[in-house]
Amino acid sequence: MNTRTSKLVLASLGMALALPLHAHAQTMSYDGSSKVGSSDDDGDDAKSSDSRGKRGRSGKKVSITPYIEASQVATAELSPGSDFLTYSAIAAGLDASIEGRNTKGAASVRYERRFGYGKAADGDTISGIARVGVAVVPNALNLEAGAMAARSKVEANGSITPGGRFVGGGSTQVWSVYGGPTIKSRAGDVAIDGGYRIGYTKVGTDSSIATAVGGPAVDVFDHSTSHNAELHAGVSPGAMLPVGIGAGAGYYQEDISNLDQRVKDLHARVDVTLPVSRDLALVGGVGYEDVEISARDVQRDALGAPIRGSNGRYVTDKSSPRVLAYDTSGFIWDAGVMWRPSKRTALEAHVGKRYGTTSYYGTFAYAPNRRMSLNIAVYDNIAGFGGQLNKALANLPTNFQANRNPLTGDLNTCLASLEGGNCLGNALGSVRSSTFRSRGVAASLGYDLGNLQTGVGLGYDRRKFIAAPGTILASANGLVDENYWMSAYLNGRIDANSRFATNVYATWFNSGFVTAEDGTTLGASAAYFRNITDHLTANLAVGVDGLNRETLPDLWSASALVGVRYSF
Repeated sequence: MNTRTSKLVLASLGMALALPLHAHAQTMSYDGSSKVGSSDDDGDDAKSSDSRGKRGRSGKKVSITPYIEASQVATAELSPGSDFLTYSAIAAGLDASIEGRNTKGAASVRYERRFGYGKAADGDTISGIARVGVAVVPNALNLEAGAMAARSKVEANGSITPGGRFVGGGSTQVWSVYGGPTIKSRAGDVAIDGGYRIGYTKVGTDSSIATAVGGPAVDVFDHSTSHNAELHAGVSPGAMLPVGIGAGAGYYQEDISNLDQRVKDLHARVDVTLPVSRDLALVGGVGYEDVEISARDVQRDALGAPIRGSNGRYVTDKSSPRVLAYDTSGFIWDAGVMWRPSKRTALEAHVGKRYGTTSYYGTFAYAPNRRMSLNIAVYDNIAGFGGQLNKALANLPTNFQANRNPLTGDLNTCLASLEGGNCLGNALGSVRSSTFRSRGVAASLGYDLGNLQTGVGLGYDRRKFIAAPGTILASANGLVDENYWMSAYLNGRIDANSRFATNVYATWFNSGFVTAEDGTTLGASAAYFRNITDHLTANLAVGVDGLNRETLPDLWSASALVGVRYSF
């Protein structure tokens, strides 16, 4: 792993941990994010499964658990070969959470070093996730930050397999980090809110992936920087008029290193809220948008063949003119309903015109008590891989426990949380470098019964790629990749000194590229943990992972682990 990049990831996760995050207001965006809560005491509270948290005089609850771990792992290749690999691993990590009046956040960070025997390769990896922030001025100015580092495997069709757990290597690191302020203010009856977020995402694969033996290589996304700014002012119904009136504007820009691609999205709108009843309101808005995507072409040799760099990606011809891939501007509108019968239930659904065509987006959130949470989001936006992942990271909850594969320590797709949407499955999918219009739906359901926690996430993401004519990526324009995914977990306590954790996942990836084939990934793991002392825990785990492909050989492997962890 590149030392400079590793330091950047650790610094980003550390900075995120130092900035606890404010709770999001009940708002709606084209990204489709919405949350509800049950802050009132309903007598049905679930006790936290973490007994290490301490609450001080200020009411702030802090939990910090550093640990070191040693394990021995054996992996048997079931298909297409029969290799048997073993390796030893040592790891150091930290799980932390903080919850107070003006502070909130959680983080899980882990570094692992592997020592292989025989054909098993040595290696190291950093994985972690954090969502934290601080109310600098309560109810006025908040700072938030988040970061993620994960190991994944880029498949021949351009999709990402969670965790990169298959025999044969090819794993790569994915990093994403963001930060920025949000504001809330009032000028008489006018409520003002807004925010700014800057993000960075990097996919660290150091080689191109061939779609078939001797076939063309996938142009894998490298890195991008994104900026997202929003400002809105409005008055509620009954304050000045029988209807609520608001006005707002937003700007999004993403600069992608691959062929110098750039996404610009500027929109401004006015909106009206018409109450129908105490719980129901009709909403609508009109406005203007200007969306532009552009790119440069690839450098070519004397024979006209495209040049790739040492990392397998196309080398950008900086002297070539910027070519428009997408350019639309004009009138936008939407109409919908808002239904909020209680603090525990919220529905918002919209239909309208954006990006030159019909657009649908909305959310549903249901939290009947502190033990259960259901969240569904429908979205429609334009971005690159980095911008899409950064948005998903910013929409994760601030109160969570990371779900990790017990055999590898890698992050699973979904977090264990009862706050809002808690999965990243829709943001992964295809890792191709081209920008795209993404439409889809994601849902997550979680239960916390004190000694038992369970949850499931599932979703569908459709990416229609946008590429500039006359450039090396032109053949990708209009093609579609589709990703269906599911992830579920069941964790629990058996007795005072033992507990278990299970996880299953599946993805179904359909590619519109002629040279790429569809693929299905499946996997399951189970682990048993036994306390030897107050700080020392013994771990046992087993798991199986599979990758089914149309023409290439299927990959199946089974693994087993025995290890110990010392928690400070």
